[in-house]
Amino acid sequence: MDKCDVAILGAGPYGLSAAAHLCQIKGLDVRLLGEPMSFWERHMPEEMLLRSPWAGSHIADAKNQFTLDAYRTVNRDLVDPVPVRDFIKYGRWFQQQAAMPSDPRKVVQIELAPQGYRLAFETGDALNAQRVVVAAGIQACALRPAMFQGFPAELVTHTSEHRGFSRFRGKRVLVVGGGQSALEAAVFLHEAGAQTEVLIRKPALYWLDHRRWMRARPFRWMFYGAGEIGPAGASLIIQRPNLFRRLPRHVQRDWEKRAMRPAIAQWLKPSARNLAIRTQRFPIEARVEGEQLRLLLNDGTGRMADHVILGTGYGVNVARYSFLAPGLLARLDTADGYPRLDAGLESSLPGLHFLGAPAALSFGPLMRFVAGTEFASGALRRRVLQAGKRQRVFNQAIPARQLASLPLGPEINESE
Repeated sequence: MDKCDVAILGAGPYGLSAAAHLCQIKGLDVRLLGEPMSFWERHMPEEMLLRSPWAGSHIADAKNQFTLDAYRTVNRDLVDPVPVRDFIKYGRWFQQQAAMPSDPRKVVQIELAPQGYRLAFETGDALNAQRVVVAAGIQACALRPAMFQGFPAELVTHTSEHRGFSRFRGKRVLVVGGGQSALEAAVFLHEAGAQTEVLIRKPALYWLDHRRWMRARPFRWMFYGAGEIGPAGASLIIQRPNLFRRLPRHVQRDWEKRAMRPAIAQWLKPSARNLAIRTQRFPIEARVEGEQLRLLLNDGTGRMADHVILGTGYGVNVARYSFLAPGLLARLDTADGYPRLDAGLESSLPGLHFLGAPAALSFGPLMRFVAGTEFASGALRRRVLQAGKRQRVFNQAIPARQLASLPLGPEINESE
């Protein structure tokens, strides 16, 4: 059976960053599994612009060589905010520059094995890895309110299921949600010729950057961390995950709510002026009538719709990762669907790490943004190096005759 030291599941920003960091360790066999930037290519609207600021959209590598600024030298048309099509190109350029080949085969199951983990591919092949880094993104965690579960895709979809909206021309479409993805979908629907109505629970939309002077160069350092993630002031804590994880849980929840509230980028504001937006409105009942949906709203009014698009976000629950075997999940220590992680982003199962949104309970909301790749990949790399040093000490303490019979991995050294 094929073997490696570290298998990284997922080739989005977190997977690419982790691979770039670990490939700098000499003697370490690292496998990057997945199609680079596939979630961004298949589940984000084609005309989308990134909500994250330029400073928070760099994919981190160990030597800080492959930033958006570096990519701009080869793509001089790159603008801010960054179009998603260009961010996809940037991710693939990052992979090429870091010289990291990827294996596009789909992993269908990860289970415990005598010397680590066994990864089974849909092709029937398998790979044994001493460590597994799960950087599989959030698509499996798309939230659907209970009343909309079970409806066919012809009637109800999530915002993550759309690249384009031309098929809704002339249709009556209801968009549920008041965040970036919901309003963005509504704008694109309106531009495609759909009769669009947006339902949001809150009394008003929340727009980002309403105090732009705080982001001006002379003042930015006082209010924001390097990646400018999170609201003013809170950003300074959010971008220090090792500090955030030491805060009392009730304080963490307060910062999380402020950082993750449904919010919308300023660039959408002019386009949103033409939308029918109903505040403090939300559906409480839905049923099929012919080829349409009838919805009852909380104010007692009703709506008929050809389609409902849910901009209801994501709820992390690693049990929704279909590739995690039941036996593995049963032994994984979790809280509210999140794995409990230590300083190396390692779970309760030795050698099993989680990057990205699943790490947010342990390290805060920064892990939900591309800006979190710098911290996460650095912490992962340090853990792997520490494990290598412990192994070298172990090797030196055991006579060679006994060592030959032990199933140890290769000696690894940090590259210069």
